Amino acid sequence: MQVDPQQLVDDGFIIIKECIPSHQLDELRHSFEELVERQKSIWARDRTSTDPPGGVWETSGQPRLSFSTLIDSTTANAIEFCLHENTWGVSSEVIRDPKTVLKYITMMCNPVRDHGPAVWHRDIEPYRDGPLCGLQADMRANGIGTVQWNIAMYEDDVLWVVPGSHMRPNTETENQQLLDNPRVPIEGSIPVKLKAGDGVVYSNAILHWGSNYSTKLRRTIHLAFRPFNGSKYSYRPYIHWNLDFVTHLVPWAQKRFESFFKQVSKEFDTVSRTFRAVVDKDVQGFLDELAILHPVEEQQMVCVMLLTKLAYKVHKLNHPDVSQLADASARADAVAWPLDSLYFLDKIAQQFSVSESDILWSRFVSMGNRLKSDEDQYVPGFQTGPTKYFFNDMPANYNLANFIADWNI
Repeated sequence: MQVDPQQLVDDGFIIIKECIPSHQLDELRHSFEELVERQKSIWARDRTSTDPPGGVWETSGQPRLSFSTLIDSTTANAIEFCLHENTWGVSSEVIRDPKTVLKYITMMCNPVRDHGPAVWHRDIEPYRDGPLCGLQADMRANGIGTVQWNIAMYEDDVLWVVPGSHMRPNTETENQQLLDNPRVPIEGSIPVKLKAGDGVVYSNAILHWGSNYSTKLRRTIHLAFRPFNGSKYSYRPYIHWNLDFVTHLVPWAQKRFESFFKQVSKEFDTVSRTFRAVVDKDVQGFLDELAILHPVEEQQMVCVMLLTKLAYKVHKLNHPDVSQLADASARADAVAWPLDSLYFLDKIAQQFSVSESDILWSRFVSMGNRLKSDEDQYVPGFQTGPTKYFFNDMPANYNLANFIADWNI
């Protein structure tokens, strides 16, 4: 399928007509409905004492299922579709990377009762992803990072976007409108109208809105892909799946997922070597590994900012208050990291003693302090409320040489 990558750069989204070919639609609907029923049974089983009988299915405004954990050989086509030319192929083309990795595999469903509109937001969190303007500068210089998909099994007009907002911070008008009422259309916004089988691929940094979570039938595949094209380090480096499900797939799809896993593992190994060089004050070793993670020098400090956030998580994961938690989900929550990708962060943390992880954080803490204020900050249109982390601006007058010099403080 031919697409124009420049449209994603300019507008932040591209509508893909007949992403699901019409002759495949009924078969995929059947498989996905089977997966929905399996997930509903799990939610009903795992409900709390205060939940209704259906658990999350009845309480959520947008029930989501991570269907990689639900498939078997009879429903494997649901996963295999995510690797086809109309999905993985288009993603590879628009972010200009033949090594694009599928990192997030879910489906969004309608609620059992009307929940109305959500709030406008970008899928960016200052404490996890970093200042928005830094990420955007890196995208302008080195290409789009994570892209998301909504692929409609039935007609879907829930999503609205503000074209071009992925490459800039909010305007003053947008901020005021979002503060006044974040649940209505804002200036310059448009609906993304998808017919059954259509898809939209978009930057997760774009301002977007779930306009109405009603009981109208909704079965919309929601995916995310990230590049490994060697020009930049991703601000969402992890994947939201493991390899347990691949035995249900056809051989070519198994190999594709195994390749994805190896790519991600290799990158985390590079991060580990980078951290070891920092602990050892090996300046050249650090620069060599940084050049692997983010080969283009322009906006390399964005990569250092992202490594700062990872270094803090490794430091915290090795702290006895967290490392001694028996429950993996509790450890993942403690460091704000996806449980299904905790393996990678654990692998790094295990290569450093408690004292070494303290040293690691001491080398990054100067950068870490520059990413925060003493007082709460707030900008509307993000996935978080007030926080001490800066929403938009990277540290001023602070470069790679300053960061390395601070190792001696």
